Amino acid sequence: MRPVRVVVLTGAGISAESGVRTFRDSGGLWEGHDVEAVATPEGFARDPELVQRFYDARRRAVAQATPNAAHRALVHLEEALGEDLLVVTQNVDDLHERAGSRRVVHMHGELLRAWCQECGRRHRWDGDLVDVPPCPACGERALRPDVVWFGEVPYELERIDRAVTACDLFVSVGTSGSVYPAAGYVALAASSGARTLELNLEPSEVSRFFDEVRTGPAAQLVPQWVEQLVPGLRA
Repeated sequence: MRPVRVVVLTGAGISAESGVRTFRDSGGLWEGHDVEAVATPEGFARDPELVQRFYDARRRAVAQATPNAAHRALVHLEEALGEDLLVVTQNVDDLHERAGSRRVVHMHGELLRAWCQECGRRHRWDGDLVDVPPCPACGERALRPDVVWFGEVPYELERIDRAVTACDLFVSVGTSGSVYPAAGYVALAASSGARTLELNLEPSEVSRFFDEVRTGPAAQLVPQWVEQLVPGLRA
């Protein structure tokens, strides 16, 4: 039997159950700040200290969170599928990796990385950036959070497109369906012949494009789905 190729897209909902607050509230503010102030290149140019403090706080908050049952279930799935599973996450936290996942693409970057605007190098970073520390590679004080802001191009889009086009099953977990290009992956997967499944606390903005929608907490739905899928793969 040919291996089943699976792409799992994860969003803020999976991390929220670990206590990681979603940045954006119902009023469109990111924890009290306008999006333009803390999540755009222009905002960073205007007030880099504000932006660095914002992400320093997010970095410290994520360090206090722990992976939940949904993260751990995806590790179990990776153990069964190996290279036939790719987790594509919109989240900038490292909860997938701390749970044990290895095949993870962070399309919106990572809080625990810093990007030097002088030499272009990226570095693992778990401290603050507000004090403008030097780049470990070139020594210039030009580090910014290695996260994708509005108006910037998400990472590894070609790799993601190839995986989604080639997969047999596309699963979206905890996403709102409001941010593109991620919101368009269900249509891409369906047009390529894949089955599609949404696991979400409530139906997303693109739920109508999925073959099946299951609603509830990710920490319940994801382990249930993985347990259903894995026995079939081993049969």
